[in-house]
Amino acid sequence: MKRIVFFVLLTLIYFESLAQSSLTGTVKNHYGEPLVGANVIIKESYKGIATNSEGIFKFSKLNPDTYTIVISYLGYNSVEEIIDITKEQNHEFILTPATILSEDVIVKATRVSKNDPVSFSNISNKEIKENNFGQDVAYLISRTPSIVQTSDAGTGIGYTNFRIRGTDMNRINITVNGIPLNDSESHGVFWVNMPDFVASVDNIQIQRGVGTSTNGSAAFGATLNMQTKTFNKDPYAEINSFAGSFNTFRNSVSFGTGMINNKFTFDGRLSKITSDGFIDRASSDLNSYYLSGAYYTNKSLLKVNLISGKEKTYQAWNGVPKVRLENDINGMQRYLYHWLIDQEEYENMVNSESRTYNLYTYDNETDNYQQNHYQLFYSLEFNPNLHLNTAFHYTQGKGYYEQYKKDRDLSDYNLDPVILSSDTIESTDLIQQKWLDNHFYGGVFSAEYSKENLNISLGGSWNQYIGDHFGEVIWARYASNGNIRHRWYESEGIKDDFTVYSKVKYIFFNKLTSYIDLQYRIIDYTINGIDDDLRDISQNHNFNFFNPKAGVFYQLNDIHSLYATFGIANREPNRSNYTDAGPGQTPVHETLYNYELGYSLYHSKSYLSANVYYMYYKNQLVLTGQINDVGSPIMTNVDKSYRTGLEVSFGFKPIKRVDFNINATLSENKIYGFEEYVDNWDTWGQDSKNLGTTDLSFSPNLVANGNLSVEIIKDFKAEIISKYVSRQYIDNTSNIEF
Repeated sequence: MKRIVFFVLLTLIYFESLAQSSLTGTVKNHYGEPLVGANVIIKESYKGIATNSEGIFKFSKLNPDTYTIVISYLGYNSVEEIIDITKEQNHEFILTPATILSEDVIVKATRVSKNDPVSFSNISNKEIKENNFGQDVAYLISRTPSIVQTSDAGTGIGYTNFRIRGTDMNRINITVNGIPLNDSESHGVFWVNMPDFVASVDNIQIQRGVGTSTNGSAAFGATLNMQTKTFNKDPYAEINSFAGSFNTFRNSVSFGTGMINNKFTFDGRLSKITSDGFIDRASSDLNSYYLSGAYYTNKSLLKVNLISGKEKTYQAWNGVPKVRLENDINGMQRYLYHWLIDQEEYENMVNSESRTYNLYTYDNETDNYQQNHYQLFYSLEFNPNLHLNTAFHYTQGKGYYEQYKKDRDLSDYNLDPVILSSDTIESTDLIQQKWLDNHFYGGVFSAEYSKENLNISLGGSWNQYIGDHFGEVIWARYASNGNIRHRWYESEGIKDDFTVYSKVKYIFFNKLTSYIDLQYRIIDYTINGIDDDLRDISQNHNFNFFNPKAGVFYQLNDIHSLYATFGIANREPNRSNYTDAGPGQTPVHETLYNYELGYSLYHSKSYLSANVYYMYYKNQLVLTGQINDVGSPIMTNVDKSYRTGLEVSFGFKPIKRVDFNINATLSENKIYGFEEYVDNWDTWGQDSKNLGTTDLSFSPNLVANGNLSVEIIKDFKAEIISKYVSRQYIDNTSNIEF
C-alpha cells in the first residue's frame, strides 16, 4: 500500500512539473450576458469546472497541447472547440438558445453536479454502449467504487443483485427519469423484469451515502438514478447480436426516426436474451421492448415512454453449500441423515459439480413475470432561469414462481385429510404457484430556479401501490377437497407515499458552495388478509419522516477541491419485516446519520479523488437467528451499528490512447452488542448469546477495481479489467466457518 501511495505522489509531482500553460475563458449567451454555472470540460483530460458569477472559467497548469473544449448549459446548444494551448490564452464563448428544450430538465432536480458536496459517479452513454453485453445493471455499474455484484445464474443474466458500501438494494433508492423503481412493499428492484433495459439507458448517476433528496423510498445507503434515451436528431437503425459462454445469446433491434418536422421523434427497441446459466438448470428466457415518442418546442417537451419486460427464469436462489464446494461426502451425508434433504436430493447433490450445484430438479421450478411501465412527461421553460417538470406513471406487474413440494401437510393448504379405505392421508406431494398482481401509479414534479449564484429546487411525488398476493395449488397427488387452482392464501397490500423536498444552493466568493436539502415524507401502509402459513397478517402502519441534508463544497482552483456533508435518512420496514414478525415482535423504522468528507485533485493527465464516510445506524434491521411463532427467521432491530470507510479513485493518461483507472474502498462495518439466537433442540426454544461487536453480513473490508484501456486504432479498444472482493460473512456473527 505504501508503494502505491508513493507511486501516486510521484506521478502527481511529475505532472505538476510539466504543466505550464493555462486557459481562461468567458461563457455568455447571445445577449452578451454571462452564464453562471456553465459546465466546461477538456475532452482529452480529467478536467472539468463550472463558470463563476461572471461567466469566467480558468484551467491552470495544462501541458502544452491541443485540447477539445466542450461547454454546455441547460437551455442552450453545446459548444465544442479545438484549441491549441501554447501559452496563456483568454477566449470568449457564445452559447445560442437551443431550438428544443433539453431533456436534462427531466432528471436535473434529482441529480448532483460537479460542485455539490456528494460522493457520486457518472456513467455516460459512451461507457454504457462499450460495456453493455446484455447483462443487467448490476454488472454495468460494477466498476464504480464500493459495488459488489452477484448473479444467481452466474452469468449476470436472470436474477442479479448488487450492494453499495455493503448496503443491499432494498435500501438503495432507484429511479428511472425521476420516477421511483423500487417495489413499494419489498423495497427491492428486480432487474430480471426489465431485460436489456440498459440498451435504452442514456446515462446513470450513482450517489453513495444518503445523497440528495429524490422520489420514492429512502436512500439508505446509495441512490441510482437512470435516464432513458434522450433526443437524437438523426435517424438510425441498429441490429445487435451477442454470443457468450453457457449458450448465452442477446439479439436486439433498435431504431430512431430522428427529428420529424422539427417537432417529433420516435425511438424503439426489441430484445431477446437467452442463457443456460453457469449454475445447473439456471436458464433464462427474457423478452423486452422500449418505445418512446416526444414532441419538442424550444420552451416545452412532451414525452411518452413504454417499457415492457417478460421473463421466465429457472430458480437458482439457494447457492452452493460449503460441503458441496469442498466435496465433503461425509458432510453431504449429514444433510441426508438430519432430514435437510431427501434421498433424491442427496443423489443430485453428490452427483453435481461442486461449483454448479442447484438444489432444484423439478423441470418447471421457474419464476414467471411480466412488468409494463408507462411514463408521461411534460416539461416547460418559463424563462431561462425557471423550469418546471411533471411526470405521471403507471407500472403493472403480474406473475408467479412455481415450485414442487414434497410431503406437505394438507392442513397447511386448507385441505382436509384424505381417507382411503382404512388409511388417513394427511400429507401429499404438490405443485404450488405463488402469485403477485400489482399496480403502482402516481405523479412527480420538480421546479428549478437559477439566478447568478443561487439555485433553488422544489419537488415531490405522490404514489400509490396496490399488490395482491395469493397462492394456488395447481396439482396434488392427493387433492382432497381442493378445486382446480385451489387458492390457499390471499392478502392485499396498499401503500400511499407522499414526498416533498426543497433544495437551496448558493455560491459564495465563486469558490464556496453551500447546500441545504430538506425532505418530508408521509407513508400509509395497510396489509389485509392471510399469509402463506395461514396466519392473519392484517395491520396498518403510518410514518412521518423528516430527512435533512446539508453540506459545503470548496473549489480552491481548477485542480483542488474539498467537500463535507451531513445527512439523515429514515426508512420504514418492508413487507416481509412485518409479515415474518411474530406476536409482540413488530419492527420499528431505521435511521441513518451519514457523514462524508472528500477531496479531489484533477490534472490534465491524472486525477485523484478520496472521501471518508461514516454511516451510523439506529435500529438497523438485521438477521439475528431469532424466529417467529411458526419457526421462520425474522429481521430484528439492533440498537447501534455503523459503516465507515475510505474510497479512493485514481486515473492516469500517460499518452492519448492509454487510460489507466483504479478505485478501492477500505471499510469497517460493525454491529455493537450483537445478540445471537440459536435453536435449543432440548427445550424446543432459543438461547441467546451476546457476541459483542461483530461484522455486518455481506460487507467486505476491501473492494477494488482496476481497468487498463488501450485504443489500438480509432474506435477499436482493448481492455484489461480486474476486481477484488475480500472475505465477507453471510450472517452477522463474524463466524469464519459460515
